[in-house]
Amino acid sequence: MESYDVVVVGARSAGAATAMLLARAGHRVLLLDRSRFPSDTLSTQHIHRPGLRLLDQWGLLGPLADGGCPPVRHISYTLGDLRLEGPVPVEERIDAVYAPRRYVLDALVADAAVAAGAEFRDGCTVTGVLSGDDGRTVGVTCRTDGGATEEIRARLVVGADGMRSTVARLVGAATEREDAPMTCVYYGYWAGLPAQFEVHERQGRLIGVVPTHDELTLVAAYFPQEEFPAVRQDPALAYAEALRSTAPELAERAAGARRVERLRGTGSQFNFFRQATGPGWVLVGDAGCHKDSITGTGISDAFEQAAALADAVGSASATEPGPGPGDAAALDAALHGFAAARDRLMEPRYQMALDSAGLQVTDERREFLRWIASDPGSTRAFLSVAVSHVDAAQFSPA
Repeated sequence: MESYDVVVVGARSAGAATAMLLARAGHRVLLLDRSRFPSDTLSTQHIHRPGLRLLDQWGLLGPLADGGCPPVRHISYTLGDLRLEGPVPVEERIDAVYAPRRYVLDALVADAAVAAGAEFRDGCTVTGVLSGDDGRTVGVTCRTDGGATEEIRARLVVGADGMRSTVARLVGAATEREDAPMTCVYYGYWAGLPAQFEVHERQGRLIGVVPTHDELTLVAAYFPQEEFPAVRQDPALAYAEALRSTAPELAERAAGARRVERLRGTGSQFNFFRQATGPGWVLVGDAGCHKDSITGTGISDAFEQAAALADAVGSASATEPGPGPGDAAALDAALHGFAAARDRLMEPRYQMALDSAGLQVTDERREFLRWIASDPGSTRAFLSVAVSHVDAAQFSPA
């Protein structure tokens, strides 16, 4: 039976970053994913500023940009006849936002994990967890695409396998908070559609636009959750109607462009916090906390949680102080510290997502935005919030 310090289940943003950071810290890491890589997944793709800072620190932002992900340096928000726009604020030498295709981003970070010493097995599905006599999780069982099964021991099992996390189910992670889904979303990729980072909104609709790889533009349309049964009957019709009624100028541009690939969508905009950790296991990214995608912060959230978990676990070196995976009591204490840090990070973002997912445009909000638009400094601050995903309550137009 093979043995590792850490098994990370799920090799998307949260899992690949966690594996990379723990491998760089000296841990023996196995990274598993049931999909074959490179592969795509549902995503708004936009990486907010905190995530870009981490990619830069990890030495991956340059390779991402050099690999054909276009830098986006202009941002706009449109609500009817009201428009706020300007350059993307420059912070710590980062002067653009990026929205990479997930088959590019996830493979980039997974490759960095391998370069750091992690072992990566794609096409490998976790089917169970191993438990010690004291009930502590001590590994996983998995099955390959070819049908072979294997038991793998680890001092720490990391569930980074998304909102329908197998690890969370197997370890019995409790749901600590749950709110009803509020939106559904469909998105498509367009060729020949010039755009920057754009948000168009009206009552009950929101359109997000951002350029991505291969000279394509991602256009996402959000609808209230209660409309999902009707929208899914004819997604193309509902999508086109949303563009025309919410962003007529964008619809005019799209008339001269061509939508490629199929429309993708979901009504599974689940909102929950799960128990973050237990003896020998921890959840990171969407496995532990999932919220409506309307704020587009999921990738950055995943990277920040991965960094927090790696900091909590500490050095693997036996000669260094700190809670490495070999010390069960110290590890559990560190994981509880991570859980508290996760909640501090995610609670305001979770609430902001719920607020945004209401798709409500009140008269008070219109007047507030008009006031912002009248002052260049307030406009810059508003746009900075949009790319930095600071809690909206922290925005002060003074």
